[in-house]
Amino acid sequence: MVVKYLAIQGHSAIHANHLPSKSFSTDAEICLHADRHEMIVITKDEDFRNSFLLRQTPKKLVRITLGNISNQTLIELLERNLPLIAQLDSEKGFYLELSGDAVVYTL
Repeated sequence: MVVKYLAIQGHSAIHANHLPSKSFSTDAEICLHADRHEMIVITKDEDFRNSFLLRQTPKKLVRITLGNISNQTLIELLERNLPLIAQLDSEKGFYLELSGDAVVYTL
């Protein structure tokens, strides 16, 4: 649903299940794919945050820190922040954390 929403908005998006290893894709494989294709990883997983801070991969990361939320709530959160995400995408790398109304990012 999120991938479909992003595609409708004109963004290229894939789910990790569409990578060669599908649902067995490791974080490292996801990061490598995203970095090679200059894609943004959108996740709730803190491991990606740690990887970004320690190894600078993935280069572009959006982390959702709201816990269990519906796809609709996730889409609404992304919709509110899509202009900022698009702006940050022009940077070489960034970390953006979205948690309701709070937005924190680092370049």
